[in-house]
Amino acid sequence: MKEAMYYKKLTANKVKCLLCPHFCLLSENKKGLCRVRKNNKGKLYSLIYNKPCSVNIDPIEKKPLYHFHPASKTLSIGTNGCNLLCLNCQNYEISKEFKEIKIKEVKPEEIIEIAKKNNCKSISYTYTEPTIFYEYMLDIARLAKKSKIKSVIVSNGYINEDPLKELIPYLDAVNIDLKAFNENFYTKNCNAQLEPVLNTLKLLKKSNIWIEITNLIIPRLSDNQKEIEKMCQWIRKNLGNIPIHFSRFYPYYKLDYIQETPLITLRKASNTAKKYLDYVYIGNILTDKEENTYCPKCQSLIIERHGFEILKNNLKSGKCSNCKKVIPGIWD
Repeated sequence: MKEAMYYKKLTANKVKCLLCPHFCLLSENKKGLCRVRKNNKGKLYSLIYNKPCSVNIDPIEKKPLYHFHPASKTLSIGTNGCNLLCLNCQNYEISKEFKEIKIKEVKPEEIIEIAKKNNCKSISYTYTEPTIFYEYMLDIARLAKKSKIKSVIVSNGYINEDPLKELIPYLDAVNIDLKAFNENFYTKNCNAQLEPVLNTLKLLKKSNIWIEITNLIIPRLSDNQKEIEKMCQWIRKNLGNIPIHFSRFYPYYKLDYIQETPLITLRKASNTAKKYLDYVYIGNILTDKEENTYCPKCQSLIIERHGFEILKNNLKSGKCSNCKKVIPGIWD
């Protein structure tokens, strides 16, 4: 165990976690909603420091990040636990219903060495929710920066401002899962609130971190086109002309009774988004062209993708090779 950052001691045996907007109040031997931060004798400890449950090498497109070093490799790591309780969780075996089993410890220095050995341009903190393994992530990210390895978070954005500000100097890109633009959805489906996520996004934008958004569209729950339009309007106004990925839902976990998202619904969302944003993608399903990047000025194909594979890259110095329009992103 490692003593956690961002908590307040209230009494001799009671603490308040300050890491995320849940602000869990924990008596002796109690764990937070995330199940991986525990009050032990009046101190808050992380139970997962040095304990990743998954370490893999992925294409950066899998995060998904389409405008950040295309075709590069990223070392993806994650631990057990999560600070949301989403009914549609795609990783519930490791985020919610995990058993306390022995996991091989991997120190931050070892993570850096694995990344170097495999020529990974970046390390992605992902799979469950990186906020809950904050101390581990922060220590790795600090070492990564010294080694000129990029750091990426794939996150639900449910983190308080102070810990986010401490992490930001070590971040290069984020993909935030904006689950819906509806407070009721966040309350009922995730046991959370929308506003803290929007605040996270605004702070990231203010800090000049590269941002891409993922929005999972669940039939009957988050497929309202008016709400999708409001979300895209908000993104353009507050975050700028950034990429958005509409992701297909598949029946899973506690929402296994809901059908998969029809392609026509995803395309409606895409068409709605294109009124405000130039870089709109459809994911979690193979399509003919919805994964490709096109120049918004001359409509030339810039980056052709198939799944997580780059087939063509017509960028030149971050510009469309045909009309020379600058394409926003972080390119090689």
